[in-house]
Amino acid sequence: MAKPVIAILYDFDKTLCTEDMQNYSFIPNLGMTPEEFWGRTGVLGNNHSMDKILAYMYEMIHACKEKNIKLTKEYLNSLGKNIKYFPGVSTWFNRINAFGERLGAKVEHYIVSSGTKEIIDGSSIAHEFKKIYGCEFLYDELTKEAIWPKMAINFTLKTQFVFRISKGAFDISDEEKLNSDTPDNRRHVFYRNMIYIGDGMTDIPCMQVVKDKGGKSIAVYRPNDQAHVSKLVHDARINFVCQADYRENSSLEKFVTMSMESMILYEKLKDKELKQIKAFQNKYEDNNV
Repeated sequence: MAKPVIAILYDFDKTLCTEDMQNYSFIPNLGMTPEEFWGRTGVLGNNHSMDKILAYMYEMIHACKEKNIKLTKEYLNSLGKNIKYFPGVSTWFNRINAFGERLGAKVEHYIVSSGTKEIIDGSSIAHEFKKIYGCEFLYDELTKEAIWPKMAINFTLKTQFVFRISKGAFDISDEEKLNSDTPDNRRHVFYRNMIYIGDGMTDIPCMQVVKDKGGKSIAVYRPNDQAHVSKLVHDARINFVCQADYRENSSLEKFVTMSMESMILYEKLKDKELKQIKAFQNKYEDNNV
């Protein structure tokens, strides 16, 4: 049996890092508080009936122009180094990869975020992910400054990346592969071998899709912020809920590793089932020639 792939998909803000990624450096560099920046974004969105993600991307461009800050890809990348993570994140990937190796599986990690991809690209953990999907800017060829949203991912658009990852249609421009009918034997990873980890309402569509298709969805919360995920529990959107603690032997690690074990056991049973049925059919046909 070929090594099955287990894909772990993560939201980023308040899932891996402790706050919205813009709060660490981008907003302070504007001379604002997070409340001021996100307040302006909210007013802009409400006044113009804008998608909230497009509103914050516009406000990033507009606020930088006001403060004479060049909003380049390099500038955004540089902000990634100041991100603070939940306990255990820095060692999480090596531990989970090693556990998958012991199970005979290949583990792949993906980011599916409504945050700014260029900031995530500059983070200390960016190299851990097979693909990072997030909101991106288009840059002027001469000034190198952001001029337009190239990719905006709101909570419903996140779900396309569940399908992309399953089919191996990683290139955003590859719409044909994304929308094609893909049989199981041509999928990069089965939905049942997916784990989605997120923190709140913007993750609901992805959590529901992964859970409904046989994978596992996990909601994480910050210390003393259980109310943030209470509706996810009440509406049965998730399989597990726990604190955002990625340290060894944490509840989160136990839920993830148990899920991985069950996925690999299923794959092994499925493989034996197919081989046994095929062997029986061959024997039966030989005896009746």
